[in-house]
Amino acid sequence: MSRLNLALIALAASAVGLAPPALAHQNEGHAHHAEIKVDPALAAAVAHPLRKEDSARDIYRKPDQTLAFFQVGPTMKVGEYAPGGGWYSRLLGIYLASKGKLVGLFADMSAANEQRQAAVQAAAAKFPSEVAEWAKQPAEKFSAFSLGTIPDDEKGTFDRILVMRAMHNLMRSNIADNEIKKMRELLKDDGMIGIEQHRARPDASFADSDGSKGYLREADVIKFMEVNGFTFVGKSEANANPKDPANWPGGVWTLPPTYAGAKDDAEKARLNTIGESDRMTLLFRKRA
Repeated sequence: MSRLNLALIALAASAVGLAPPALAHQNEGHAHHAEIKVDPALAAAVAHPLRKEDSARDIYRKPDQTLAFFQVGPTMKVGEYAPGGGWYSRLLGIYLASKGKLVGLFADMSAANEQRQAAVQAAAAKFPSEVAEWAKQPAEKFSAFSLGTIPDDEKGTFDRILVMRAMHNLMRSNIADNEIKKMRELLKDDGMIGIEQHRARPDASFADSDGSKGYLREADVIKFMEVNGFTFVGKSEANANPKDPANWPGGVWTLPPTYAGAKDDAEKARLNTIGESDRMTLLFRKRA
């Protein structure tokens, strides 16, 4: 999606007096502020010893509440979009390996240069073996492909697709429309997309909320998804962090775990008192 289109969506939302998401969509969902009931199998996966190194960040990322809110079940086929360092891949691999299916979904790089195309294809090719090693499961339990080359038999087969802290990259790269359209094709008729994303203040300027600093406005994301064929189911505040002013000159990467620009340990310690970014946690259902 171009920045111009994103600006038009924001303007349209303002013009019609878009209510807070929780109030604007009472027909299907509402904001969830209380703790969400977590499936015992998911709780066991979160507590698994293989996640020992990852678990330190659970206090910020609330993976049990997040996946429970996204209604991810252990028998589902789940796509993880743009898997990066493996933090969620390891957990999902442990949780889904027995009865479900985890698929890595990589960006469509058909318009990029050959080097970037090759890098994405290589990442997709090694994803199953990586998750197999992390989750100590057979590699055939996992798969991956690029949205630029979707196999026909994959369309309409996914229960859930998760977009974890990646929407800003889609927006600032002007590929959001194409990528979300491809993900929609993969979902079953009642399939859903869960989005966790760094959240700008509702009144943030366009320059501070166009994705270039990692932050997006919640109302913009909701409107964008609605325009692209989804119904807003609801939101959770599990990943909210009111300590984050969301106006860092260097963007969200100023905060942990990146600490971009931090000059010394004292500065990192100060940032640790804030924690990771304030995040929206939104759920959308594929609309017929």
